Amino acid sequence: MDIRQFFFKLRSYTPIPLLIILLATAKPQFIPFIWGIALMLAGELIRFWGVAHAGGSTRTRDVGAHMLVTSGPFAHLRNPLYIGNALIYIGVACLAGGELIWILVAFAFCAVQYSLIVSLEEETLIEIFGIEYELYCRNVPRWMPRLSPWNWSIPKKPDWKDAWRNEKHTRANLLIALVVFSLIGIL
Repeated sequence: MDIRQFFFKLRSYTPIPLLIILLATAKPQFIPFIWGIALMLAGELIRFWGVAHAGGSTRTRDVGAHMLVTSGPFAHLRNPLYIGNALIYIGVACLAGGELIWILVAFAFCAVQYSLIVSLEEETLIEIFGIEYELYCRNVPRWMPRLSPWNWSIPKKPDWKDAWRNEKHTRANLLIALVVFSLIGIL
């Protein structure tokens, strides 16, 4: 199996070792904890916006798409869900105490994992959508958002109810992280 496929298929589980290390070394501090909450909230809001436009197909184990999504956050950035995840992981490192080493480890983990996954996804999307996807790639950055949305984006009405349903596991995990690191801070 291609390492990119491995990371794509297991992307929901690959952060577990990082979380275990953060739990084992956690020394929550008030200010980093507040920063952690803010980063996690920002990450989830970006994810929620993205899922409202892309739908539940973002949770699939198969690389590909039935349609090219270029509206909402995808008109500013090609990978808003992964940026949202990165903010969440860095936020969790802040909950654990905000030690620079763990923030850097969380960032490096995201950089490696998502670079591998995105290279696989882009290869697949070029095969599926061809010149349409290439035009999108030339106009919408991979990681750093453009300030104004891409004007040629294909309009799609966001489905906020579907996004709320699809993000229930993410919200539950964020709440669990908040409770666990709060308890560690109290004890």
